[in-house]
Order: sequence, then structure tokens, then C-alpha cells
Amino acid sequence: MNTHIQLHSNILAKVKFFSKQLQLKLNKSTGRKLALLGEETIALAIFKQTVGIPTKKAIFEIFNPKESYKTLCVQMNRFALQALIVLNMILKWNQKNAHIVKHTDSTDVPVCLNKNAKHNKIMKILSSWGHSGKSFYYGLKMSLTSDLNRNVLAISFASANSSDRKTFQKMNKNIDGIFVADAGYFSKDLEKEFYVENKKILFAKPLKSMKKIITEFQYQLYNTRMLIELNFRNLKMLYAFLTSFPRSIDGYFANYIYSILAYVLR
Repeated sequence: MNTHIQLHSNILAKVKFFSKQLQLKLNKSTGRKLALLGEETIALAIFKQTVGIPTKKAIFEIFNPKESYKTLCVQMNRFALQALIVLNMILKWNQKNAHIVKHTDSTDVPVCLNKNAKHNKIMKILSSWGHSGKSFYYGLKMSLTSDLNRNVLAISFASANSSDRKTFQKMNKNIDGIFVADAGYFSKDLEKEFYVENKKILFAKPLKSMKKIITEFQYQLYNTRMLIELNFRNLKMLYAFLTSFPRSIDGYFANYIYSILAYVLR
């Protein structure tokens, strides 16, 4: 318990630092003053994801804040936008200090069990059926770019059946370096469009059916691609990234934002 108290204190200190640096508007200027300040609400949400607590109900019972459970849920969802501003600042800093070698890949983000897909009305407008390589799922797709040191540089969400290649161009347009991706990104047109002399280049692994000679340098680059999978695994297994509990679109994306923010602040 003492470890959790210390962890929460450390997270709150970081939130207060970023709040001051970014001059975030976290407190109401009119109406009833909230018992739980905006910085404390964000810190609780990040703590929830850091410890891997799946529900807001559980975090409410652990800390028993002065606010009601309903108000806590509303406030966590509300302040997700400010948390996103903090996350964006960290990603920009990571981009400026990134290793020259980058990796981009996507992962499945199911919003519910397959058997419940036709009954899920909350995420219906954004979700679709997709294939993760293992099985079909209903939900979203998250694309992520990280560097050789596994620092997260860019993130993008799209429907499960969206094109990885189109997303790749958009999310990496302002990032330079040597990009490594799997066969799903292999496209001569994409490599040509993305290439900027002395700034950026894409090495996408050829399809197994293709007979293509690669250099030793390319071979070693492809072997580093598995590092990005560690980011996906940690988010899903340790930071409660996947969820089917929210009752609103805001609730789903609040969970994703706080999970990623908790991960980059680790």
C-alpha cells in the first residue's frame, strides 16, 4: 500500500509539472468547486492504468475520493483532452531526441468480444471487422511509431479495416530517419513518396512470395523490428490498454489516452 501511495505521489508531481509548463486549464472558474482538482483526477487516471486496474469503480473504492463515483467518471473522461495535450508534448520531445532508426507497426484494438460485436452500439460508428494475423476482431486499429530505444514518437487510431500505408504517411510526415516496417507496408509507391534525400527513407520487409536480395544492413534493420512489439505487449498486458467497460466513446478514448500517457511516463 505504501508503494502505491508513493507511486501516486510521483505521478501527481509529474502531472503538476506538466500542468504548470503547459498552463492547462484544469479547474472550473464558475459553478460548484470540485472536491477533486483536475490535476488529482488526471493523476488518479494515470495511476489506474500504471497499476493495471481495469475499472474506474475499482480506483474509486481504493482511494475513496470526496467526489461521487459518477462525478469521478465524468471528470476522468473530461480531462482526457488535457492529458492528450501532455502526451502530445512528450511525443514531440521524443521526436526531437529520437534515435535515427524508427519502427512503425499497427496492432488490433478490439472494443468488445466478437460475440458481442453486433450489440455494441457505443463504438459502432468508429469500429469495423479486422484481422490481427491470428484471428478476426471487431474494433479499432492503433498505429505506433517508436525509435530503436522504444521511445514512442507518434500514435494514430483508425477503424480496423483501414489502410496501414495511408496511416503511415500521415503519422510520420514530420519525422525524419530510417524507418523499418513489416511486409504490410511494402509498396514501391509508398517508399518513393516517403523518401526525402538525406532525411527519411523506408525499409519495408519484402513479402515472403517475393524474390528480392537484401543487404546485410537491411537484414539487421529488419531484425530490430520486433522491438516495437514490446510496446504493444506492455500497453496491453501491463497498462490496461484494452477495455470493453466504457459506456461512451469518450470513455474508450480516455482509457487509451491515459494508458499511453502512463506508459510514456514510466
